[in-house]
Amino acid sequence: MSAVDYEPNIDLVTELGGDEQAPRRRLLMIVNPYATTVSSRLKNLVISALRGSYEIDAVDTERRDHATELCREAAEEGYDAIVAFGGDGTVNEAANGLAGTATPLTCLPGGRANVYCRLLGIPADVVDATEHLLALATNWHPRPVDLGRVGERHFLFSAGVGLDASVVERVDAHPRLKARLGEYYYAWVATSTYSRRYLVNPPRFAAELGSGNGAAPTERLEGVTVLVQNASPYTFFGERSVEMAEGVSLHSGDLAGVILKRTSPLDIPSIAWRALSSRAKISGHRQIQSFTAEKGLRIRSLDDRQLPIHVDGDFIGSAAEHVFSVAPGALTIVA
Repeated sequence: MSAVDYEPNIDLVTELGGDEQAPRRRLLMIVNPYATTVSSRLKNLVISALRGSYEIDAVDTERRDHATELCREAAEEGYDAIVAFGGDGTVNEAANGLAGTATPLTCLPGGRANVYCRLLGIPADVVDATEHLLALATNWHPRPVDLGRVGERHFLFSAGVGLDASVVERVDAHPRLKARLGEYYYAWVATSTYSRRYLVNPPRFAAELGSGNGAAPTERLEGVTVLVQNASPYTFFGERSVEMAEGVSLHSGDLAGVILKRTSPLDIPSIAWRALSSRAKISGHRQIQSFTAEKGLRIRSLDDRQLPIHVDGDFIGSAAEHVFSVAPGALTIVA
């Protein structure tokens, strides 16, 4: 679904009213105008509805990392909260600007997966999410949640090194196909990326568990792909959650994840089935090594090849080494 053919329920949006007795908090809404389901018309409808309960300013992002810059400025200017209206990439940038501050973050769904919105209990439909945000005006309870961290970049719920990141890199290079075909485009790109780059002689790494904060590693594992989570699920395929790591939440104060040991064509179909299954766990596969309750880990290339990485579904580059850690309670949210 693209922005041009997304038709919000205008009557319902305009009927969303505010409580005149509620304190009128000052919000800054940061809008990604290129997000899958965002349009100027929809943005204006949402702003009109929210002004029933809040004093609200809105600004569009203009470039990569712009939301991070805007949030840093907004925190200094004393806004009561930031509303990130876009996909998970927009929310991630906003969180990086607010990490370590007392300014709360909330979000409105504007992408396809909207994983963080769902994790916070915010409806995936923008009209329902707007009504939810209006209700918060009289039920305002900010709370701290954890952030993951890799290098200098925070992540909200997941990061990946290896095959998963290579897929995200190729998908991000074709935003129109990503918006139009969604998870089916991801599936096609995953298949082609695997056959071209990971079927024969894929880049391999060593994962040193427990070594993210300068401590000596407690365990060393080798593999071709690692998925690191600060919360669960890892993502969504349509309405179905994709469960990978176990025993991690936004309040657990640690990281969990899975390591794919090899990329044999005999293993990939059964791994994919387990990832989407409501019964079988991916950790039970013989080529998967899972880890839980880790404060940090270090990923090192074994052959000096660059290892691609993504955070919250956005490709952020490649390097021969990636260091992960957790930042407990580093972000304040209201949802």
